[in-house]
Amino acid sequence: MNGGTQRDEHLAARIKSLIRAVPDFPIPGIRFRDVMGLTEDAAGFRAATMALADRFRGAGAEVVVGIESRGFIFGAPVAQQLDVGFVPVRKAGKLPGEVSGVDYELEYGSARVEMQAGAITPGARVLLIDDLLATGGTAAAAVELIRGQGGVGAGAGSVVDLPELPGAERLRG
Repeated sequence: MNGGTQRDEHLAARIKSLIRAVPDFPIPGIRFRDVMGLTEDAAGFRAATMALADRFRGAGAEVVVGIESRGFIFGAPVAQQLDVGFVPVRKAGKLPGEVSGVDYELEYGSARVEMQAGAITPGARVLLIDDLLATGGTAAAAVELIRGQGGVGAGAGSVVDLPELPGAERLRG
């Protein structure tokens, strides 16, 4: 949600004010960014999802993929605003039927994410949305799932990007 206008700067400041940092969560040494304050504020939530949708309006996305769980909260309204479908990427064992999965390393452990088989039409332009981009591990795993189903990147967006961590660079690479 970068922008140079005064309105954009005001919007970014409002959104930032609604996100709190929680030290030592979920483990010591991690500074967790809690976006629930943003979702509890109707105007802030609307502004954040509209800003994400506006940022990617010209990207030609045909589907939005959201990463469990807060990526669902932001991704579904973005998909609705872009008038495209929404596909969830979930933790292992949460989706019925045939799935494809990817194991990956987190900032504080390891995990597996899955997507239902056939959820992405081969060649579809996919917009990936999550609440926060830190190390990029989960997002990179989601990109691997999307590519594995033949999806093509239309972009990736988050409400919070932690520039001190390599997430954005990892997704560019």
